[in-house]
Amino acid sequence: MSRPVHRSLKEKQRQEREELILHVVEDVLLEKGYRDTSMDEIANRVGIAKGTLYLHFAKKEDLMVAFFEREMQKILSTIDQPLPADMSAQAKLEVIVHAMYSDPSGKRGDLLYILFNSEDFKITLKEKSATTLTRISDKVLSYLEEGKQRNEFDPHIPTIIMLNSFFSVLSPRAHRRLFQSGEYSHMDVMRYVERIYFRGIGGRLPVEDL
Repeated sequence: MSRPVHRSLKEKQRQEREELILHVVEDVLLEKGYRDTSMDEIANRVGIAKGTLYLHFAKKEDLMVAFFEREMQKILSTIDQPLPADMSAQAKLEVIVHAMYSDPSGKRGDLLYILFNSEDFKITLKEKSATTLTRISDKVLSYLEEGKQRNEFDPHIPTIIMLNSFFSVLSPRAHRRLFQSGEYSHMDVMRYVERIYFRGIGGRLPVEDL
């Protein structure tokens, strides 16, 4: 009777250790970027042997995919929530923007940018996380099309351009210097950038600014 309990405890300890590892990955990525993040550094900061780290993740790419998927699941858990039928397409897109970039720590946007823009990791990311990325992209695409049909957005702008702009213009990484200056808060910058984006595609101001 005791053996199943023992296995359950070991599994719980394993999950807790993996969560600690992923937390450390966040810190190291922000400090050093993808290329200079090493398994040695992560194992050292977690306080485990490098061999123990490899028992959880066979290689650096597997660890980074696990970290990326964890962040994506946080986003998906928010944007997959049912929204009111009468909610505007713009308001729905704002939900996605806030889920992706407006976490309380202000770190998620930087972390996603680091991973998305790492030449060493980009191919692996597309292969391993294609389904997750497609789910988010398709959600944005559907709201953009919905906005066009409702005359919220300019029907003359190709939807694919709206989609690409959504992920580039609204990325906090593009406005990193403003964050570092301390003149504007993370939330202030993102609110202003939202206004620029939605005005550009023919929408109204963000809901919170009305």
